[in-house]
Amino acid sequence: MDTKPEFKPGNFLYAAKASALETVGLPNPRDWSPTDDDWKLPADWKGIVREGMAERLQRFRSFKLFMDICVRCGACADKCHFFIGSGDPKNMPVLRAELIRSIYRGEMKTAGKILGKLAGGRKLTEDVIKEWFYYFFQCTECRRCSVFCPYGIDTAEITIIAREIINLLGCNIDWIASPVANCFMTGNHLGLKPHTFKENIEYLLDDIEEYVGVRIEPSFNRKGAEILFVTPSGDVFAEPGIFTLMGYLMLFEHIGLDYTWSTYASEGGNFGFFTSHEMMKRLNAKMYAESKRLGVKWILGGECGHMWRVVHQYMDTLNGPADWLEMPVSPLTGTRFENAASTKMVHITEFTADLIKNNKLKLDPSQNDHIIPTFHDSCNTSRGMGMLEEPRYVLNNVCNNFVDMAPQVTRENTFCCGSGSGLNAGEYLEMRFRGGLPRANAVKRVHEDHGVNMLSCVCAIDRAVFPALMDYWVPGVGVCGLSELVANALVMEGQGEREYNLRGEENPSYKPPAEEEAPAEAGEEGEE
Repeated sequence: MDTKPEFKPGNFLYAAKASALETVGLPNPRDWSPTDDDWKLPADWKGIVREGMAERLQRFRSFKLFMDICVRCGACADKCHFFIGSGDPKNMPVLRAELIRSIYRGEMKTAGKILGKLAGGRKLTEDVIKEWFYYFFQCTECRRCSVFCPYGIDTAEITIIAREIINLLGCNIDWIASPVANCFMTGNHLGLKPHTFKENIEYLLDDIEEYVGVRIEPSFNRKGAEILFVTPSGDVFAEPGIFTLMGYLMLFEHIGLDYTWSTYASEGGNFGFFTSHEMMKRLNAKMYAESKRLGVKWILGGECGHMWRVVHQYMDTLNGPADWLEMPVSPLTGTRFENAASTKMVHITEFTADLIKNNKLKLDPSQNDHIIPTFHDSCNTSRGMGMLEEPRYVLNNVCNNFVDMAPQVTRENTFCCGSGSGLNAGEYLEMRFRGGLPRANAVKRVHEDHGVNMLSCVCAIDRAVFPALMDYWVPGVGVCGLSELVANALVMEGQGEREYNLRGEENPSYKPPAEEEAPAEAGEEGEE
């Protein structure tokens, strides 16, 4: 516990900008850097930490329980991708939690106050805050360690609380604080204004028309639509997410869905989840405020991870049930999505799986025959909401060559992308590659054994970070969203020849129509 972290390029994230903290009213906005000796903490920073910890011990029963019941058995030690990738003992979940648990004992328990290290306690110092900042931003809150803990300790919950506490001191990172501020001001992480959001989607409509031969005309901010569709903003502006968004557009056109986009609630992702419970609540509320303003019946959500963990696990406690919306019922199949009875929000993958099961899609999976995909179970949709079989069902119906990774690293046991919870910043590339090594290793296995050439997923952060990770660890494997593969296989009414895929690349699976042979002229038959 006396070893101090070393901040060097590639293993720490830039500090939050003062302007971002000011925008959302977060404490102690200032200019600083983790490499500075003086972090410009508030004058009474120790009191703030003690009070913040005491308040959360009282408010969150799980936090109090997790502080007291760990026996340091080490069952979680080798389950963390950051420990495997970095070899740093403090990235063992048990030791990362001990960084805050030791302060809990030393500052709040009588034995720790008296006996100090003999009782597992230590005193609160500035070096401790720097250590918290360093290691609690080397946890992606993926919850893999919790699957293996015999006591059910969820270290991700400890990380969430630790980040909340250091956030009280103004010690946040820019890659979280700036998206939070942007989302609060404009409705999405990128700060896209409504007209820009709309225009970006319209550019993709032109691409669909060029490559597929079908013109799609979606509606924006239309009151009275049956469904509000919300997706992460990463799908609107960056590859390969834009191809996933093109897949949504084609699917909805194919089935004639009565839906609308909002240019105000233009973000499904929730970086407030990586900041504090209060910020998570504030940002989650925008989707539901828009659903009420537009008068829709229910909400359909795109391929995102943390959006779904917030909605599935936290919303009822934070924002309350969405009583003004109706129970989601598929307008095509009549399926009632009972799992969304309270949140009134359905994941695009379960919606698509239901369409396929009820034969509502015209599919030609041979259009994906040049692709040998595997599937990455995104942490928040797998461990966070239990969506394990639906993506595989969809893949097996839109592709002929799906290959799953080993059971030890899929479904509930899935490894993280290594960049979740707001850690997908460029300055953090070394740690991202270290944290992503276990997942890349599993992909490498199926790549070498089965020729897998595409990693599919249902999370925007995954789609953003996996291309660089694959290029580094497993060259030759591409990255795509699930809805892109669905779109490839869709047989659209009035479509063209499909010589090109949604990426504008020649489609290796395209088979041109056979040319009819010209009838033989009279007198030709039998002539020598």
